[in-house]
Amino acid sequence: MAEDLKVRYPDKDLAEFKILIEDKIEKAKNHLELLKSAYMNDGNNGTDDTSPTFKAFEEGSETMSKEANTQLAIRQEKFIRDLKNAMLRIENKTFGICRVTGKLINKERLKLVPHATLSIEAKNMQS
Repeated sequence: MAEDLKVRYPDKDLAEFKILIEDKIEKAKNHLELLKSAYMNDGNNGTDDTSPTFKAFEEGSETMSKEANTQLAIRQEKFIRDLKNAMLRIENKTFGICRVTGKLINKERLKLVPHATLSIEAKNMQS
C-alpha cells in the first residue's frame, strides 16, 4: 500500500537543503563572531577628551548598544541552534515535514526559512 509510505523529501532534495543550511550556519557563526567582537570592543569609543555631558550621553548609548548587541547575539545563537536542529532532521529524513499537519512544507518556504517546522497552513492556524 502506497498510503503507508511516509511523506518526505527525496534524498536529492535533502542533500540540496543540507548544503544550503551548512552555508547559512557558516554565515551565522561569522555574524555571531562579529557581534561578540563588537561587544568586546565597545569599551572605548575615543570620547575621553570630549565634554562631560557628551561623555555621559555616549556612555548611555554605549550601554544601549551593548544591550542591543547582546540581544542580537542571543538571537543569532538561537538561529544557529535551529539550523543545527534542521540538519538533524535532514539526517533522520524528517526535514520539511510540518510538525502539525504532517504534510510537506513548501520547498520555496524552506529555501527562505530552512529551519521551519510549520507549513504556512499550520502557522496560520496558530494566529
